[in-house]
Amino acid sequence: MLAHYLQRATRSRKGFTAALQHAGAAGLFAFAILDSSPIPTFGGPDILIAILAARHRNPWYEYAIVATIGSLIGAYLTYHLAHRAGNAYLQNKFGKKRFRAPMKVFEKWGTGALVVSTAIPFPFPTSAFFAAAGASGYPRNKYLLVVFLSRAVRYTSIAIIADLYGRHFVRMLRHPTQYWPWVLLLVCIIAAIALGVNWVQRQTQSERTPG
Repeated sequence: MLAHYLQRATRSRKGFTAALQHAGAAGLFAFAILDSSPIPTFGGPDILIAILAARHRNPWYEYAIVATIGSLIGAYLTYHLAHRAGNAYLQNKFGKKRFRAPMKVFEKWGTGALVVSTAIPFPFPTSAFFAAAGASGYPRNKYLLVVFLSRAVRYTSIAIIADLYGRHFVRMLRHPTQYWPWVLLLVCIIAAIALGVNWVQRQTQSERTPG
């Protein structure tokens, strides 16, 4: 009984992976839009980029570009809806406690929170930060630029590494806990960059503020 269940689970997982592979760039584009919405995909675009780039059917940069554009569209839609709805609607929609935490983080770190949540291939509540940016009135053009650059760096890096190292890198994305030292190093590097960007931004604002 248990062996039969495990076999069925394994076949289902392989079937899902095969479906992702056959989706190609068009499926990746739609998946990237969905990933920037409140619907969780658990890092789906990252894994799909790695799988597609590792197959070497099309150039790796094609998948990086498609995923970046799709993610930017999804991020804009989430931002726009949150900007029009406002804090009151979002608190009723997501719950006060659920929305309060990312809102506080975003109010404190601003651009740094956006960079970390969009650039690190880790299960962050990215769409919540997108909604917080829209609800708080974060400048739209600056928001789109930050999301575009962060996603471009993330997806380009994944596509290049997958193109070079193939299945080994795909395995790391599927089982990140087995490679936690490298994941931790990546998180620390990007977090340091985000903190540096946030510090420069605060210094610039303080210099512009008349004493």
